[in-house]
Amino acid sequence: MMNAFAARFSFALLVPTTFLTVGLTAAAVRAQNELYNPIPIPERNQVSDTLTDQDIPTGEGGFARDYTIELSAGDQVAIDLISDSFDTIVTLLASDGSTIAENDDGPDGTTNSLLFSRITETGTYIIRVRAFGETGGGPFTLKVTRLRPI
Repeated sequence: MMNAFAARFSFALLVPTTFLTVGLTAAAVRAQNELYNPIPIPERNQVSDTLTDQDIPTGEGGFARDYTIELSAGDQVAIDLISDSFDTIVTLLASDGSTIAENDDGPDGTTNSLLFSRITETGTYIIRVRAFGETGGGPFTLKVTRLRPI
């Protein structure tokens, strides 16, 4: 009789514990997806946005905002990041997070960024917009141009 009671008691504890575990796991997955969700670049390949302290902390006192873009092998791209509010840095990342290219200050002598890169593999890439150090944030314009060979 005690074995039957123990078996029922164990089953009675197992079912709620299983549902609790599944529920907590699902909540964690939803939370993780809400924490990092890069913004797709629109078809016109230009974004006007604002970098704020609600974006991704860089660990250097500043913040970053990520955008995704589909690029093809052989594409040559120019990524232009302009802001009158902060010293810009633009980074092109592969889908695995490795850095493909980065630019701090463009060739025009300003603190805007201009990055050129040739794409070797077709896939989804991340363009990271961030401020240099702790220079803050503010409005910016990000433009991606696919360059055509002559």
